[in-house]
Amino acid sequence: MKRPSSDGRTSMIYRNLEQCVADLEQHGHLVRIREEVDPYLEMAAIHLKVFEAGGPALLFENVKGSTFRAVSNLFGTVERSKFIFRETWDSVQEVIALRNNPMQALKNPFKHVQTGLAAWNALPAKKAEGPPPGFQEISISDLPLIQCWPDDGGAFITLPQVYSEDPGNPGIMNSNLGMYRIQISGNDYELDKEIGVHYQIHRGIGIHQHRANQLGQPLKVSCFIGGPPAHTLSAVMPLPEGMSELTFAGLLAGRRFHYGYDQGYCVSHDADFVITGEIYPGETKPEGPFGDHLGYYSLTHPFPYMRVHKVYARPGAIFPFTVVGRPPQEDTAFGALIHELTGDAIRQEIPGVKEVHAVDEAGVHPLLLAIGSERYTPYQEVKQPAELLTIANRILGTGQLSLAKYLFITAEENQPLDTHRVEEFFGYILERVNLRRDLHFYTNTTIDTLDYSGTGLNSGSKIVIAANGGKKRELCQEPPAVLSELAGWGAAKLIMPGVVALQGPAFGSYEQAQLDMQQLGDALAAAGPLPSCPLFVVCDDSAFMSASLPNFLWAAFTRSNPSHDIYGVNSGYENKHWSCDNLILDARLKPHQAPPLIPDKGVEERIGRLFAAGGSLEKAGIGARA
Repeated sequence: MKRPSSDGRTSMIYRNLEQCVADLEQHGHLVRIREEVDPYLEMAAIHLKVFEAGGPALLFENVKGSTFRAVSNLFGTVERSKFIFRETWDSVQEVIALRNNPMQALKNPFKHVQTGLAAWNALPAKKAEGPPPGFQEISISDLPLIQCWPDDGGAFITLPQVYSEDPGNPGIMNSNLGMYRIQISGNDYELDKEIGVHYQIHRGIGIHQHRANQLGQPLKVSCFIGGPPAHTLSAVMPLPEGMSELTFAGLLAGRRFHYGYDQGYCVSHDADFVITGEIYPGETKPEGPFGDHLGYYSLTHPFPYMRVHKVYARPGAIFPFTVVGRPPQEDTAFGALIHELTGDAIRQEIPGVKEVHAVDEAGVHPLLLAIGSERYTPYQEVKQPAELLTIANRILGTGQLSLAKYLFITAEENQPLDTHRVEEFFGYILERVNLRRDLHFYTNTTIDTLDYSGTGLNSGSKIVIAANGGKKRELCQEPPAVLSELAGWGAAKLIMPGVVALQGPAFGSYEQAQLDMQQLGDALAAAGPLPSCPLFVVCDDSAFMSASLPNFLWAAFTRSNPSHDIYGVNSGYENKHWSCDNLILDARLKPHQAPPLIPDKGVEERIGRLFAAGGSLEKAGIGARA
């Protein structure tokens, strides 16, 4: 649906994914790949190379084994994503702001008239019963069966919109739309009849399945694929309480979400593909492995699966996909969009919070950096964290933030702070932390389902490092010379001021690790006080750990479990509070952890034909950049 924008240009409100693809191509944001490409590893490898080069969206016109086209890297840059949503971006931000602070509209009602008009698009529009007109019935095996990493358990849908309703209170306004990975081939799934549904804790579909189980009935589930890009983004949005994902989808799309029911299953009339089916109480099958956003394989575990009822495709359907792996990847842009759209939502939800940054380079959930307030005792000259600890508990009790393992939090005092300036923020904390007072552990608790650093699936620990007050130390700018004398702990490298990597023997067991870390702690204590080095990181490769800030953030916080992998120099307990003079973080790879993602070199060589002279991507100028 074309219409003039406010500056006279012709713009687009997309009715479907095809219109978005055409719009992106017209404005130079998309390249067509005409060569036949294998969905087994090749499509993912091409995507990864183009994403890394900051390249365009990709339309695969000739997918081996499927008659359907596929598109990837739609959201590969924030700039392209905002171009896609250029018609609705400002109004959506305003609606969310009003949802968080409705008094704004009362204070200046005329200013927000357009916001009210935009909100009309948020109401889903119900259509006739039955499948959408023109849609054809297909099979799962007709889809592009895309496998991204060599050891994946099969093909997965990586951008699904999984729809479910509350069985006790059905209806579109009591639904959940989430992005849970869907395995469509491999393992014990009967092809065309069963697909895996992997959802993590703190997900809306889990509540719906629990209620269906209580009622002793299967849960009807629909999986929408494609449609206007707003629908895809809506499936990952952490929305304010009471705002439906489908109302947000209409708001961001600038067009109401169109749906109907087919034999009791909700069917999107806007999607490119729709899969319907049921999840039965107590039924699971092995799902995985799958190369995931932490940069490792999530391993095989029993998860619910859907008995497939019907699969539909619109005429000329396009299959959208992405590739997840060690960040940053395309889902990084999702996070940036969400942060910009939701704005001050976290401040509204948690009093005293000024900023929370889930660090993408660390896999999002493992590491949070936060700025709070410290107002409890402003009359005291010597301050220690008080309100900060209250705020930390609120953060770790809020939605998916509760899956974090490490939370570094401080309060702004005499200088502005920005959690997105990560090295500066770490430095500020490390200059002020009192390691005898400011370490607070949570043991035997929940962590991210995809994080294998803990004691089991969903199980691990957390630590809050809350630092406040004046500067206590100068941070080392190079490894202290004494570290070269440590037997068995060589190759000391500076990661950042105050943080030093030490290379040690390979991890064997936690029993041996405790002996190793005790030996290291004793050796550091014998070397004399080292206040300028508050954090030592033990690793397998200190050159890799110190080579870049992203390497440190990824390896240190995805490979460690606070309760099991934090040690200290001159450590001990006083009234059950653990403390030390210097922290030692054991970030070596552990045998129980998932293996890291390693691309297939043969595949990378094969896709070179697309970037060579005459290839689809060489003509678009991608070859040189990639």
